[in-house]
Amino acid sequence: QVQVEESGGDLVQPGGSLRLSCAASGFTFSSYTMTWYRQAPGKERELVATATSTGGSTNYADSVKGRFTISRDNAKNSVYLQMNSLKPEDTAVYYCIARRGPRTYWGQGTQVTVSS
Repeated sequence: QVQVEESGGDLVQPGGSLRLSCAASGFTFSSYTMTWYRQAPGKERELVATATSTGGSTNYADSVKGRFTISRDNAKNSVYLQMNSLKPEDTAVYYCIARRGPRTYWGQGTQVTVSS
């Protein structure tokens, strides 16, 4: 049974930090590209950051470059998103996605709210 579960979302003040975690099971995690997406109310889903299967290559949305860092631990079947210098516009539900070819697995999302 495939499971992808995000955690770590919270209410944080502007300028603060959060670390999101995504734990996966039921598939060969180390073979999958892992991506964080987010979706704010009334907005389209946005790709935030991607890490290739080995973690050797990462990519970021321009809006988060220099503030967010994606990392993965294949031994723990987990991927992380370290978010620093958070802004109100980072408020969204953050989703973890595993993708390999035509196979895609989504988590249920975790809410991040940046507000004073």
